Amino acid sequence: MCTYLSNVRNWLRFLVLFVFIGLTACGTRTGSPATPTLVPASQTPAPPTATSVPMAAIVNDEGITMVEFQAELERFQASQTALGNDLPADEAGQRVLDDLIDQVLLAQGARAAGFELDEAVLQSRLDALAEKAGGADALSTWQADHGYTSETFRLALRRAIEAAWMRDQIISAVPSTAEQVHVQQILLYNEDTAREVQTQLTSGADFDTLAATYDPVTRGELGWFPRGYLLEPKIEEAAFALQAGQVSDVIVTDVGFHIIMLVEREMQHPLSPDAYLTLQDRALMDWLRQQRTQSTIELSP
Repeated sequence: MCTYLSNVRNWLRFLVLFVFIGLTACGTRTGSPATPTLVPASQTPAPPTATSVPMAAIVNDEGITMVEFQAELERFQASQTALGNDLPADEAGQRVLDDLIDQVLLAQGARAAGFELDEAVLQSRLDALAEKAGGADALSTWQADHGYTSETFRLALRRAIEAAWMRDQIISAVPSTAEQVHVQQILLYNEDTAREVQTQLTSGADFDTLAATYDPVTRGELGWFPRGYLLEPKIEEAAFALQAGQVSDVIVTDVGFHIIMLVEREMQHPLSPDAYLTLQDRALMDWLRQQRTQSTIELSP
């Protein structure tokens, strides 16, 4: 199941130089974070500095420089071009900015949770990046080509490591078991046929036999799943409302007409690898959504 966060895993694993923070994979997101509180920069200016540095956004008084944003945008657009995707410039820019804002929120969460990055660890990461780039001079050249100084690059890398730590704390808190249901379905594409099948079931027809008639390959097997896993909430809601052996009414979705039966239920059933990743993704998205509603985020005009 493709979700917003398989992306998060990627951008937090490959730091800065190679895939510097891009929550864009997976084609679509399961949901966008809540709209941030936007405060015009003219009302709440960034803290003064000796030299005014143009900012793309300020998240709780922590800035994302325009240089950093442009560098990441170029990287993202290049990767999309290589994949054959032609995104409008405004959409690409919004994706990149949203992802950088999420990174800042995660990094801020790490600091609030007491995470402190040792300078020796940070330096070892820098040394590793330099080695991959072909040496310290090659890394310096890359930094200069992308508008970074050694100081700003170091700060960006620090924030990426902090964000990765916070992300790991969030997803590691998701348990590997959950209340789950085991469901079988009969999927039909004509409402009259669906109503006829339901009448047969009400009259005592065997669900498994009818499921095999309309789907000889899988016999309508949906397997085990927890709450928050299915893409179609109507089916999930109906499944968790049933008792073992009970059959639902006809459920209408964009796919067709479903009749489901609850085979069994367990309060603590082990999650499948895909379900586990999905719930981890959801936990991270929920955390980011909550942080956005509680944060002050200023966007450049």
